[in-house]
Amino acid sequence: MQQDTGSELHASGGWRGLFALSLGSVGVVYGDIGTSPLYAFREALRPVAQGGVTREEIVGLISLMIWTLTIIVTAKYVLFLLRADNHGEGGTLSLLALLMRTAGGHARTLFFLGAAGSALFVGDAMITPALSVLSAVEGLRLVTPALADYVVPISATILILLFAVQSRGTAAVSRFFGPVTALWFVVMGVAGLHHISDDLTILEAFNPVHAVVFMMTEGFVGLVVLGAVFLTVTGAEALYADLGHFGRRPIQWAWFCLVFPSLTLNYLGQGALVLHDPAAAENPFFLMYPQWMILPVVLLATAATIIASQAVITGAFSLARQAIHLGYLPRMEILHTSETHTGQIFLRGVNTILLVGVIVLVFLFGSSEALATAYGVSVTGAMVVTSLLAFVFLRRRWKWSLAAAFAVMLPLLLLELVFLAANLLKVRDGGYVPVLIAASVVIVMWTWTRGTRILREKARRIEVPLAAFVASVEKPGAHAPVRVAGTAIFLTADPGFAPAALLHNIKHNHVLHDRNVILTVRTMNRPRVEPADRFVVERLSDRFLRLELRFGFMETQNISQALALMRRAGQRFDIMSTSFYLGRRKLVPDARSGMPIWQDRLFIALSSLAANPSDYFRLPSNRVVELGSQVII
Repeated sequence: MQQDTGSELHASGGWRGLFALSLGSVGVVYGDIGTSPLYAFREALRPVAQGGVTREEIVGLISLMIWTLTIIVTAKYVLFLLRADNHGEGGTLSLLALLMRTAGGHARTLFFLGAAGSALFVGDAMITPALSVLSAVEGLRLVTPALADYVVPISATILILLFAVQSRGTAAVSRFFGPVTALWFVVMGVAGLHHISDDLTILEAFNPVHAVVFMMTEGFVGLVVLGAVFLTVTGAEALYADLGHFGRRPIQWAWFCLVFPSLTLNYLGQGALVLHDPAAAENPFFLMYPQWMILPVVLLATAATIIASQAVITGAFSLARQAIHLGYLPRMEILHTSETHTGQIFLRGVNTILLVGVIVLVFLFGSSEALATAYGVSVTGAMVVTSLLAFVFLRRRWKWSLAAAFAVMLPLLLLELVFLAANLLKVRDGGYVPVLIAASVVIVMWTWTRGTRILREKARRIEVPLAAFVASVEKPGAHAPVRVAGTAIFLTADPGFAPAALLHNIKHNHVLHDRNVILTVRTMNRPRVEPADRFVVERLSDRFLRLELRFGFMETQNISQALALMRRAGQRFDIMSTSFYLGRRKLVPDARSGMPIWQDRLFIALSSLAANPSDYFRLPSNRVVELGSQVII
């Protein structure tokens, strides 16, 4: 559970600290949902405007949007899911890690649910930058039609520059995220408030009856419209994923004091404008502003979409780090771009994949109108997964009765399933894109998890129990290995068996150090581990120790720092007389080994992408010895 209000205020430095965190959350958490007014109402109007749109339809559409924001974002995320945290962290994988502790026989089902939700978020991370930047730059057409042909090249250039600076970090730029996005929300809210007077009957949209009547009278068209209406809540998953960065209270304050009112006013203003001038349906957002103001608003919108894109890219980096530490992806090099903010990281491989995907989407679809059809599937799919995991959370962690859990989650789940069905109607028009992206990511995560499990099982068949090995080498005799000075640390995933590197060292070099440490790095199902719980030491004999280092799934697994912490805690350790022994395996595909040949080859390809263990675990490069072996997978 999150802290209560008083303790949060104390932890954040009082009301001033709460204001600063709330302002920061506006830029990072709400950047994505803040760009939805650029295209959501416009896209929702298209299916009903073909035969001429009526007053009742416009009021019904705005009512749908306002109540979608109220039910999905306010009720589900802001008021409920922000309380379902894993030691202060949120997000699909964070929730999955929490539930896996008590998974029992449902571990595989939970894994695929979590993998699907994470994969859909990756699709979101590709589509959001492309759609948001395109929709902002398209405002140039209203400045001068001569710029219409340059929308795609300008958008692509902005996106390439955005991804190019990722390795430099966002520490400096992030200081402007909150204020710029806050200004964006104020401008949207003021514009909407100004245009509400165009037709005050738009205020009837606060009555949910109009939303219900719209759905009942529009039939199949109403279902198609729902797919566009759901664009109003794109980015809602960021509320939960960024919980650990800001805390529950600042995110809630930002929503109720600024974001929700501004979005509501803007949608009401767009509706009133179209009621007053039906021709404005072509681009109701930008046409709310006078001609002289369109260019400044386009520039501000572009800045807001870049911020929204930055937030979702950073979220993809954090998601990849969690997946790596939880064993769902191969170890990739993680670069920290800030000395003070551990959440600011850069993964070169993830950045390249996202860049290629985003640029392909920009040129493949060419406009925000075409790309909007692909967006809803990833968002609604991720939300359905989160609701299913939240139901399990209520039952397993909060110990709610089945009836109470159903009463809370079933209405939300049914509503989201309706939205998902509406978006699946767009599969042929572009909705296949997030489905393909998600399927590819799930296959990668499943292959890596399955392959590593098979490797562990194969290794266990030939491994020697550690206790028996220690007893045998400690016996004096003619065949005893030569004793050499210093400390040898052998990394292994299974501390119950002698590491392969240790066996190879004795087999080929016939030596054994004065002090031998069998080291296991364990990722806990919580974000961070306290220094006092960082290590567990067990003495096996005079020359052998078994050491377990524990890290949270949000932490960098820095073995050198952890060993220095042990030294400060009184454990004898000298890095200059220590050698780290690592096993390096050459994998050979075999269709009879447990996986199809295509999956074998995919696993081997993923293994080749993995970072060197000495780099990943921050080992001193001049103290590492690698011993290789060949394994059939």
